[in-house]
Order: sequence, then structure tokens, then C-alpha cells
Amino acid sequence: MRKALAVGRKEFWQIVRDRRTLLILLFVPAFFLMLYGYALNFDIRHVRLAVMDREHNADSRDLLASFVNSTYFDIVATPTSMAEIERMMNTGEIRAALVIPEGMSRDLRTGHTAYVQVLINGDNANTATTVYGYAQAIVRGVSAQLQLQLVGGRGFAPPIMMEPRIWYNPELQSTLFLVPGLIGFIVMISSVVSTSLSIVREKERGTWEQVRMAPISTVSYVVGKTIPYFFISLVSAFLIIGAAMLLFELPVRGSWLLLLFGASIFIIGALGTGLLVSTLVDSQALAFLISLLISLLPTFILSGFIFPIASMPAPIRVITYGVPARYFLVILRGIVLKGLGFGMIADQFLALGVYSVVVLGLASVRLAKERG
Repeated sequence: MRKALAVGRKEFWQIVRDRRTLLILLFVPAFFLMLYGYALNFDIRHVRLAVMDREHNADSRDLLASFVNSTYFDIVATPTSMAEIERMMNTGEIRAALVIPEGMSRDLRTGHTAYVQVLINGDNANTATTVYGYAQAIVRGVSAQLQLQLVGGRGFAPPIMMEPRIWYNPELQSTLFLVPGLIGFIVMISSVVSTSLSIVREKERGTWEQVRMAPISTVSYVVGKTIPYFFISLVSAFLIIGAAMLLFELPVRGSWLLLLFGASIFIIGALGTGLLVSTLVDSQALAFLISLLISLLPTFILSGFIFPIASMPAPIRVITYGVPARYFLVILRGIVLKGLGFGMIADQFLALGVYSVVVLGLASVRLAKERG
């Protein structure tokens, strides 16, 4: 035991002197606990709701107050037409819309059931199911109160009933929500890992000195390193999409050309991320570990793949802006499920383009320093 304690004492002081290792052991686990502890949240609050009130009286205002007071919904828009609702649903400005028809109060006073319509964005099946449950519970609660207030009672017929419509995924199939996320998840990991090993491989094989002395610019070298992996990753991405269509009946309602464009920008950004990692480390094992760390967990948890970003705390939502899969999933689901055109998701393409330029620029700067 004395020998074992001596070795343990020596190892302890080595860890204390190695501040990098100590930081990893003490603070990184706590950081991940805070980051993912707040991000992993199945509770859905403050659903962005549009309201088209064609009644504009006390009864409709009471119904709206019930939605707002529940804390599940935030009224963010008051459209005047279905076309406006469709546009906001396509762009992601709202997750649901409540349509109160004209004549609701008349139906209530004359003993007829009044119907209100709730439109729900079904591109995220889990969120849509939860939102549907919230709306149904609120309408039933309001209906029960009215049933007690109305003179003479209403028998078993509820005064107000909800007519739900789920857009883009009427049957709420989880595969239509999960498969596009899996496509982005797989492409991100494979692309980052493949290029993260490329430059490190040169270092481990002893050919890095030849690269440093070669008469080629850093930008040309980076582009040359990226091209083969780009085409391999692009073919892999469309093979996955084809398999998803064949095995899971995934629809592609939008433009294949636009899908190709979006996948290309996403892959370029992922490859740039891998190259940046490759310039920071000196071993393939470490490059592989870091690549998985920065691609697997953020893509799975912080991209909206499983957990809705809107339900995350504000600081975590800020971090998600640095996750490229966040933008690609909006593009992919928009094209595949909604059939959107470029104009509706142009901001997502722009964000992906900025990310790709930044990471490739950083990788080039780092590589230029190593070659110099």
C-alpha cells in the first residue's frame, strides 16, 4: 500500500501541475451538465401562436385570454387571411394558429355548438402532439365553464369544440420528423471526422514537411484537401436520402436542385470544421475524439433535431446559433416536408454560408501558421 500511495501522490501532483488536465477533469463535466441539463427539456412553453379573430367580442376575448393565461401560448401575430397564416407557418414565425369564426357568440346563445379551428405545424411531430394536447385542454376548459354559465344547461353537447388541422404531417408520423434530422446528424459526423484526420495523418506519417515546402498556396491546399471528401460526403448524403425515401416513405415535396445546394453548403461547413480540428491537434486519436465531441453532441441536442430550440433558455439558444445543423435541418425539413422555395428559407442558407466561410477561413489561417 505504501508503494501504491506513493504512486498516487506522485500522480496527484502531476495532475495539479498540469492545469489543462485539471480543468478538463473538474470543470468540463460541470459545463456539460449545465449546458445539456438546460437544453434537454421536453417541456414546451410559449408556443408562438397567431390568432385570426373574426368575432371580436367578449366571448372571443375570453377564449384568447385562456390561451395566453395558460403560459403555453404567446400571441405573436394577428393575421387577417389564411394566406398570411400559411406564410408565417412556412417561415417558422408561428407554430400554431387559432381561427375564431364569425358567429361564434350567436351559436353559443342559440344552443348550437361553436367550432374554432386550430392549425398546427406538424414538421416536428413531438412538438405538434404536445401543442395539440395543450389547445384541446384549453378549449375543453373554456367549454366546461360556459356549460355551467349558460342558462338552462346544454346537456352533453359542449358549447365549444376544436377542429384541429395538422399541416405538413397530418398523421404525425415520427419518422417524417426524425429521418431528416438523422440525415443531417449522419452527414455532419461523417464529414467532420473524415477531414479532421486528413492533415493529422500527414503529420503522423512524416510527410508534413514535404507539404510545408511544396510550392502551393494554403488556400489551394485547403481546397484540394476538401474536394474529394466533398463529393464523397455529397454522394453519401443523397444515398441516405434515397434510402429514407425507399424505407421510410420520406417525401421530397420541394426542389431537388435546392436540396443539392443546401446539402453542398452544409457539407462544406462540416468539412471546414474538420480541417480546423486537424490543424489544432497532432494525433489522429485526439482529432477523432474532438471531432465526435463537437459534432455529435451539439448536432444531436442543440440543433432542434430532438429537443425544440424554442423551449431552451435564452443563453442556450444563443449557443445554438453556432451549430450548423440547426440551419440545415430547417432547410431540409422545409424542402422535404413543406416544399418551400428559396425565398422562404434564404436566411438559413445565408447563415450556413457565413458559417462555412468562417470555419474555412480559420482553418486556412491556422494552416498558414503551421506551414510558416
